[in-house]
Amino acid sequence: MSLIKSISGIRGTIGGLPGNNLTPIDIVKFTSAYGQFIMQEKWGNTIVVGRDARISGQMVAGLVNSTLIALGFDVIDLGLSTTPSVELAVSEMKAAGGIIITASHNPKQWNALKLLNNNGEFLNETQAGKVLNLAEKSDLEYSEVNKLGNIHHQHDGYIDRHIERILELPLVDTEAIKKKGFKIAVDAVNSTGGIAVPKLLKALGVHEIIEVNCVPDGHFAHNPEPLPENLTELSQKVKSSKADLGVSVDPDVDRLALISENGEMFGEEYTLVAVAQYVLQNTPGNTVSNMSSTRALRDITEKAGMSYSASAVGEINVVQQMKASNAIIGGEGNGGVIYPEIHYGRDALVGIALFLSHLAKIGKKASTYRATLPQYVISKNKISIDDNFEVDDILKKIQEKYKRHPINTTDGVKIEFDEEWVHLRKSNTEPIIRIYAESKSSTLADNLANRIMKDIGELLKNNGK
Repeated sequence: MSLIKSISGIRGTIGGLPGNNLTPIDIVKFTSAYGQFIMQEKWGNTIVVGRDARISGQMVAGLVNSTLIALGFDVIDLGLSTTPSVELAVSEMKAAGGIIITASHNPKQWNALKLLNNNGEFLNETQAGKVLNLAEKSDLEYSEVNKLGNIHHQHDGYIDRHIERILELPLVDTEAIKKKGFKIAVDAVNSTGGIAVPKLLKALGVHEIIEVNCVPDGHFAHNPEPLPENLTELSQKVKSSKADLGVSVDPDVDRLALISENGEMFGEEYTLVAVAQYVLQNTPGNTVSNMSSTRALRDITEKAGMSYSASAVGEINVVQQMKASNAIIGGEGNGGVIYPEIHYGRDALVGIALFLSHLAKIGKKASTYRATLPQYVISKNKISIDDNFEVDDILKKIQEKYKRHPINTTDGVKIEFDEEWVHLRKSNTEPIIRIYAESKSSTLADNLANRIMKDIGELLKNNGK
């Protein structure tokens, strides 16, 4: 069906033909290339491997581990784990790198190899390019029998250590959370969040935990992307059980979506905003999100007297911008919270702990608190482009038309209209332009997006002129 090779790793559907899908041959090929890359970088000889609970995970892990051992690497196999737990393990163990076997929010037929550097962060564009180039070479060499690597299993997936580190964070207030006596419903879409999130909540002192789809068997009960249309069961459970909050994570636990006590979505865009407000109130500093994320983070940051900056879309781009601007918190509007105090990676578990600490201290219901945050709505759209047109040329024409407005071309074209904005960027995998627009209401956001899509339509009608 599909095999996607990009900066974020190697992703594809299981089964089918090599080169078109994520088959055993492709898994060995790209794992071998990654191992060769690690050797060239001379980062060390130990690689951490962890996986989410999807059905194909054990098969893929076996191939990955055996390939790394055949290259002479020692493998620390965490087994069922989470993306942020693996990232933390690579950093704390001073490993040479890490591979996370997860297709994130994709359905169960997908799996992927997410590749980490020796800091437990995703490879940058240059590093990922080297891996892809090595994968096309035919002279990869494996170790002789006396130089084969070894495998070491850690059966708790490093999750217990991850939680321990979260509890050590100064802004995580377990006493305040325990005193509030929260009742929380959790939907972990039958993956490793079903292990990690209840463990974390118990460690934080949450009194009552209602588990929904928390058996980590990989048989996803619904589309695993934590969007409103996929979380109706959790929303109903929050209302029927009179819970204080609903918590949803994606299969590898790096994205966090929240549901208020009234069963309404807190807003995936607002996970980062709420956590950032708490962090800013206690440790002032700069913030970062990607260019397609809500303006609300900029608003609360500037209100606190600090500086906000936007990065290109993609976690590693956010991380690089955070380091460049010395940001104390950052992330993405898809529910991804990056808190450098623990590690540079999206982490739903640290997001849960910081949000609950904040909610406990302000003494408000989630819905009441949500109403106090800057109110914006994002309209997300896309438009197909015929192969006869160059997407870059279309974007340049739009940029020229709106040149009197503030424009950022770091990643596509982002145009600001007072408190509104529109972001256009081409897809790396399909002939489309993504058009995200934000305003104070869904009607205004849709109108802005439609205005830009009409401009693009006119360009296409006139052959790009």
